[in-house]
Amino acid sequence: MSSQNSVTQAGAPSAEGIAEAARAAKGKGIPPVHKWNPPFCGDLDMRIARDGTWYYLGTPIGRFEMVKLFSSILKRENSKYFLVTPAEKLGITVEDAPFVATDFAAEGEGEAQVLTFTTHVGDRAVAGPDHPIRVERDAGTGEPSPYILIRDDLEALIDRKSFYRLAEIGAHHETGGESWFGLWSDGQFFPMIPSEDLPD
Repeated sequence: MSSQNSVTQAGAPSAEGIAEAARAAKGKGIPPVHKWNPPFCGDLDMRIARDGTWYYLGTPIGRFEMVKLFSSILKRENSKYFLVTPAEKLGITVEDAPFVATDFAAEGEGEAQVLTFTTHVGDRAVAGPDHPIRVERDAGTGEPSPYILIRDDLEALIDRKSFYRLAEIGAHHETGGESWFGLWSDGQFFPMIPSEDLPD
């Protein structure tokens, strides 16, 4: 599909055109966007809010199937986000992370524990060496924002209710010569907060 098909007569890229191209390229599973390097064709007026809601032209995209389709062709390059097909690349705005982890399942205990996360668009990832968890803390308030890598440099913000549940199954472990409170999953420990920073 040519880039002209996904651009309106006024020259602005259209969501409908990129969706049509995505359907044609998708096949089964997640498309291999990491292998595609098409020309940049402009920016879409599309935004992913911090809560995972997708907006097009300022209006929420209400169709889950459409959001899932767009999420399957997301690509991150140099901290910028794009929707990519074999023929074109269109920039979008992401307020925080492109995905939100809305639930998780825990199996096992201690160092044998395995955490499997599910995102708001149905992706699943087992926290471990290939899908690390990281935590950023606000410099002013100290409030943590936890993330898990879903695929190809695309992360999910772990939602608040899941984070509270994770805190209940966390453990203390020494790493880098310092005691940390964090999570075990798939044989790896992910530090969340220094033990000394936890309230008594």
